[in-house]
Amino acid sequence: MTIPKDLLDTLMKDYKNPEDLIEETRLLLKQLTKQLLERAMQAEITDHLGYEKNAPSNNKTGHARNGSYQKKVKGEFGNLDITVPRDCDSSFEPVILPKGQSRFTGFDDKIIALYARGMTARDILAHLKEVYGVDILPTLVSQVTKAVQEEINLWQNRPLDEVWPIVYLDAIRVKVR
Repeated sequence: MTIPKDLLDTLMKDYKNPEDLIEETRLLLKQLTKQLLERAMQAEITDHLGYEKNAPSNNKTGHARNGSYQKKVKGEFGNLDITVPRDCDSSFEPVILPKGQSRFTGFDDKIIALYARGMTARDILAHLKEVYGVDILPTLVSQVTKAVQEEINLWQNRPLDEVWPIVYLDAIRVKVR
């Protein structure tokens, strides 16, 4: 997929310094993610119900769309308010963002990676706030790290090899005419 040149020109029309471009790109990515999620959920409910939105329904069961609700999602793009469609009998389960999920997958991986690098829960909270602009509760960090704590302990207490081979490389460069 290629990005149209006019879109790039529009993004760079007020370009003065790199920080402005990065901030605009982050905002654009956030809006794009929101629109993509909402459009994907509209496609999912259309598939679930069997007819397009605002199409005359031949459905005799009365199963139809029933408005939408707002859901706050946290991810590497920051906090995002998503409009989630719903149906009359509440049987619609979005696949892309399941009910009860308030974080994107990959967000937990970032917390685990920071924890694996030796950061404390407070350091992780500060880092996520600074880099992604996301306010999360300390209990979330604790829950995510507890979920993998057993694997971490197994890795830390694994038996080590008795012999560790080391290879030294040395080189000399001689210029010859």
